[in-house]
Amino acid sequence: MHTTLILTVLGPDHPGLVKSLSELLNQQQGNWTESRMVHLGGQFAGLLQVALPRERVANLKAALDVLQDNGLKVLIAETNAVPATNEILKVEVLGLDRPGIIRDITTQLASLKVNIEELFSEQRPAPMSGGTLFFAALSLSLPAGVSAEQVQTKLEELSDQLMVDLNFA
Repeated sequence: MHTTLILTVLGPDHPGLVKSLSELLNQQQGNWTESRMVHLGGQFAGLLQVALPRERVANLKAALDVLQDNGLKVLIAETNAVPATNEILKVEVLGLDRPGIIRDITTQLASLKVNIEELFSEQRPAPMSGGTLFFAALSLSLPAGVSAEQVQTKLEELSDQLMVDLNFA
């Protein structure tokens, strides 16, 4: 019997860090099934979904404790991974950066009970004005009874306030 774990890893970034994680998992007959990893401000931040034999979980946790002794923080959560069945909508937002833009977008999405499956955001230079632009790419899971058109309408209510461009796919 296999079990699925979600690992959250945070700590100082250095070459070989991901290799160390993959070796530990391999030693426990684990399978690296999905991940998101990024270098931000000198730190490594990673989310991993792994599957391994249930009898190997304790050994993996012990091996991960050794990484924590080397400055990494590792959180482990067991999950019952269920494939998503909801419609997925991709949205891109581009506009002048300002505090609260994520709050405003997520407030509109929460009002429709839309789940954010993935969010990527960054600041970009504004080529003509020399200011700063905000960019976000979102992958949204729409609940039953909520259409892409409803989400678009709800977010377009913000576009005048936020002065952003919205792209839907």
